[in-house]
Amino acid sequence: MRDFVFENKTKIYFGKEQMCHLHEEVARFGKRVLMVYGGGSIKRTGLYDKVMAELQKAGMEVFELSGVEPNPHHTTVNKGAAICKKEGIDVLLAVGGGSTIDATKGIAAAAKYEGDDVWDLVTQKAAVTETLPIITVLTLSATGSEMDGGCVISNVETNEKYGYFAPDNNPDVSFLDPTNTFTVSPYQTASGSADIMSHIFDVAYFSKNQSMDMLLRIQEEVLKTVVKYAPVAVNKPDDYEARANLMWASSWALNNFLYDGFFQATVCHSMEHELSAFYDITHGHGLAILTPRWLSYILDEETAPMICRFGMNVMDVDMSLTMMEGAKAAIKALETFFFETLGLKSHLSDLGIDDKNFVLMAKKACGPNGVLHGFTDLTPADVEKIYRMCL
Repeated sequence: MRDFVFENKTKIYFGKEQMCHLHEEVARFGKRVLMVYGGGSIKRTGLYDKVMAELQKAGMEVFELSGVEPNPHHTTVNKGAAICKKEGIDVLLAVGGGSTIDATKGIAAAAKYEGDDVWDLVTQKAAVTETLPIITVLTLSATGSEMDGGCVISNVETNEKYGYFAPDNNPDVSFLDPTNTFTVSPYQTASGSADIMSHIFDVAYFSKNQSMDMLLRIQEEVLKTVVKYAPVAVNKPDDYEARANLMWASSWALNNFLYDGFFQATVCHSMEHELSAFYDITHGHGLAILTPRWLSYILDEETAPMICRFGMNVMDVDMSLTMMEGAKAAIKALETFFFETLGLKSHLSDLGIDDKNFVLMAKKACGPNGVLHGFTDLTPADVEKIYRMCL
């Protein structure tokens, strides 16, 4: 593994009664706040009123940007940045899930950018040099965006969806109250849980790089936590223990700690970003469909030991099986978990997706160099075959 420096600046308030500290934290950054959120769910649940009460208590002048899309559009981010520049916003407050938080990160960077299009930053035509402070109130356990510096933005005009990372994009403060996820639907809970697992699979666990055993063991424990508690949350949405465990697992799956010393392409995420860029599907559901097929496609004598380890240490696969048998059983167990236990649809065709864009999507997924360097390197031809396995 590589040398690394670990730093995470995000302050976390975790639990049921932590919102009372929001007024203290937001006031540290100034008096003018832009609150960013998605649809009307935070108003229906009463969370909007709780947040506004805290902002009023802090004496904040509040501006709002609503309507953030599930795959946030760069045009929406640009609207937010324009508000910040016009109104002299001091701090951003994201109230929502990963899409809302990602959009807010884009706004934070674009508001300090001399240009007028966040897409310049997403595509690295310009560098992120400064950002506005960010506070988040999390409502969905999935992306881990509440505690990391990455964000993913979509350009619907060009069917592109890219992520970028900037340390300054880490939220300054995040409020994680599991009760705010009680109203999350079974479908979004299942999709979010698949996203949590995929972060670990993609970034660190399934890797050809030499790993630190301590990190692998912690990764497995986080994965086991999702396997244990996701079905509980799907079937009993107001189970606090289940929601709390999923929420904290989400944060730790992508806050840098579990993948320090690793560097590789996030293969399944790269493939899924093309799916949701072209078809606007739920990100975690796309990952759930792709991941078992990807593992089946790359399974060979070299990859079998790690896939088998996952099966035996996380999915309770029979320890007496051979390495190859154990790996195949692990993939089958993962399919059963996603598609039977969590109830997600198992094929892209179930989501109305056909193969007409697969060649272009595969090429774009592999980037300008034409190769995804991951657990096993993939070419556009490989990616196209994996897409077809998912139909």
